[in-house]
Amino acid sequence: MSVVVVGAGPAGVRAVERLVEAGIRPIWIEESPDGGGRVFQKPPPGFSRDAKALYGADASRAAAIHATVARLRAQVDWRPGTLVWNLRPGPRLLNTQGPDGTKAEVAYDRVILCTGAMDRALPIPGWTKPGVTGLGAAQIALKAQGLAIGRQVALCGTGPLLLLLAWQLTKAGAPPALVLESAGWARTLRAAPGLAWNPVGALRGLAWRAALRRRGVRIRTGALPLRVEGTDKVEALVWRDARGEHRTEVDGVAIGYGLKPETQLADLAGVPFSFDGLQRLWLPERDRAGRTAVPGVYLAGDGASIGGSVVAELAGTRAALAVIEDAGGHVDPLETDMIHRRLWLEARFRAALERAFPYPAEHAAAMPDETLLCRCEAITAGELRGTDAPEVNRGKAFTRIGMGRCQGRVCGPAGAEVLAAARGCDIRDVGRLRGQMPVKPVVMA
Repeated sequence: MSVVVVGAGPAGVRAVERLVEAGIRPIWIEESPDGGGRVFQKPPPGFSRDAKALYGADASRAAAIHATVARLRAQVDWRPGTLVWNLRPGPRLLNTQGPDGTKAEVAYDRVILCTGAMDRALPIPGWTKPGVTGLGAAQIALKAQGLAIGRQVALCGTGPLLLLLAWQLTKAGAPPALVLESAGWARTLRAAPGLAWNPVGALRGLAWRAALRRRGVRIRTGALPLRVEGTDKVEALVWRDARGEHRTEVDGVAIGYGLKPETQLADLAGVPFSFDGLQRLWLPERDRAGRTAVPGVYLAGDGASIGGSVVAELAGTRAALAVIEDAGGHVDPLETDMIHRRLWLEARFRAALERAFPYPAEHAAAMPDETLLCRCEAITAGELRGTDAPEVNRGKAFTRIGMGRCQGRVCGPAGAEVLAAARGCDIRDVGRLRGQMPVKPVVMA
């Protein structure tokens, strides 16, 4: 039996670990040079900051993930630096590109997709200027290279990553000049009882906020960025809160309104999708073990639905157990029941987080006409609004939105908000941009 695991973040690591324990030697494909995923991004060799400085309270978990990757490499067909750019469910083949640009076909009987997540952007005028990036990208720069994206940086977004990055930058000696949290205190307090499903996680967020306040970091809640000003670089951020409009001089801006799953390979596999009203995203359907309606295709981690690294580890283990079980192997029902219970508890906490820190859909829908919505194809929000497209794929045909390098991974969710508002309909009714191969750019020669 040929088993392929795509991704070496927390979900992929735990899936491979369990497969190896069952005597299976999977093919393990990872796009980055090494394992750990974005949450436990490894610095290059010779990096001087220790694990505690890099990962904070999660240092021991990061070390465990990295050690597991190192231990498993010799027991699997390990293929780092390799992009899976297509999946064909009929012949059960993956198309890959290696670190040297070499193309290959990889056959599988079963594949576990642990594709992770990316920043969820909210385009504003000026967001394509040099010096503007995503929250996740700013965190990667800090972890992988020890770099801040500027000396006076504004962080804009919502959810745990916003405060975590602000605290990480502050600890590294580069405190942000401004932190804009889109959620207001009233909404957060209404969701507070649900956060008790994970008191440790909730208290950690409060501790970050308190520590930032003590260090003098300027935090504004119920605040949204309006535009980035500057000629050939970031010079200022214009923003608003309940007290009105403000202008703050900065030389870097990081924007991120939660995360969105990387679902393109699941889409190419033919996995059915359904709309999640809390996340305001179309997500691939799977059962609680990670099985999909497509034979041989399993999903785990943030590539299926945003849950965080703890959920990803649990889901990776559970998907591997499903593969073993479906192949006729023995699985301990007590272990699967325990995993299901923990996933259920984490799901309750995640739902509370989504209610406390929602995507600012109304702000996205009302973005100015001149906003460059699709940066790949230089399509503005006004151009999309000006079509008579009833749904996003017709909008794609009329304007080329989503036809560029990112295949709609960046502009798709925000574009759906714009189109739904222009049509006066529910966002479900405008659908989603369908996945296309190659899911990311590939070398032609």
